[in-house]
Amino acid sequence: MENILRPIYQERASHSNTLAIIMIEKRHETSPLTDNLDVALLVVVQTPDANAAIKHYQSEDKKASLIVMTKDEVQEAILLGTNRRVVDWILNGKILFDRNEYIVKLIDRIKEFPFSERKLKIGIEYGKLIRRYLEGKAFFESNQHLDAYNHIVHALHHLARLEVIDRGFYPEVTVWSQVKHIEPQVYKLYKELVESEETLQQRLELLFLASDFLIHSKTDIGAAHILTIMSEKDSWYYNDLHQHPELKYYSVDLSILLEYLVERKYILTEKVQTKSKDVFHLMYFLQKKC
Repeated sequence: MENILRPIYQERASHSNTLAIIMIEKRHETSPLTDNLDVALLVVVQTPDANAAIKHYQSEDKKASLIVMTKDEVQEAILLGTNRRVVDWILNGKILFDRNEYIVKLIDRIKEFPFSERKLKIGIEYGKLIRRYLEGKAFFESNQHLDAYNHIVHALHHLARLEVIDRGFYPEVTVWSQVKHIEPQVYKLYKELVESEETLQQRLELLFLASDFLIHSKTDIGAAHILTIMSEKDSWYYNDLHQHPELKYYSVDLSILLEYLVERKYILTEKVQTKSKDVFHLMYFLQKKC
């Protein structure tokens, strides 16, 4: 298949805007990694490409896709986990073209996993964890047990990813095989939820109790990034936090995480008078240490 695709990727490699080209081959009969096609070609470009649309090709009985991503999109996918296949592609794909060792350096960076990136990813995962957990708890309290189950599974998944990141590794698509060895307690919770013979309501009751303790115990780790950011100023309006170049990655989870930290007394609030007599702005600040 590589020989068939060679004219396509060589033409791409000739462009000065192209940084790297990686080939990912189908490994199993069912292969979400390549969208079940035989081969995927990832082309990384410096700046947005006018021909960046995903393209599909066929030669005889073989099918292939060509995906063009900018280096910023690749970095965001790695940082935010929005396309977890990207890490797999970079670490395990075949490098066909690599201008100035862009991919080699990126692989080194992924393996090194700088502490600043780790703190940000943990914060993002913790925000998602809080949202999923609280939404699941709301469904459970209204006796919507199947919806509660769905959300607590996702919450445990974010907790598992947080544990993996905290150990200095990027979470893989098969995150539970990582967690089994890294944090058996979280793995055991997940197994109890999906394999226990107790009723769904009983499983959820136990899981919410255990999860509440675990989530609380991870607050120092999960909130470290946002608390570090907030220490840069004496006080913050919510919009200032939302617009911060790093906190913007928390997206819709920033507000619920902030409220959770207020409830836990990690963050304090102060009312600031608006033009309306009985309406106040909220300002957020860290409790000053003596």
